[in-house]
Amino acid sequence: MKTQDNGRKWMWWFLGIVVALQMYFVRELLAAFAMFAAGFAAIALLITMVYMLQKTWEAAVARVWASRSGFMIAARRGVSLVEDLSMRPFRRLAQ
Repeated sequence: MKTQDNGRKWMWWFLGIVVALQMYFVRELLAAFAMFAAGFAAIALLITMVYMLQKTWEAAVARVWASRSGFMIAARRGVSLVEDLSMRPFRRLAQ
């Protein structure tokens, strides 16, 4: 008797779900949910892509900056020179 009651319970649940899915309002809610889920997934994918591009660029710049090529040695000296010049006063003080 218990298995028959359990089977009937699942049958009624299944029929209730089928009837609910036939209702226009439920279909519209499910369609709206699917559209919002797709939109949020697209935004998350875009943010992830930008983050990964930034991290890749950061690693590439760090690797190039650490290289021992003549061009990078000159660039580091130039950056050091610009930093030194930026710390000096722009004009002489009035006397």
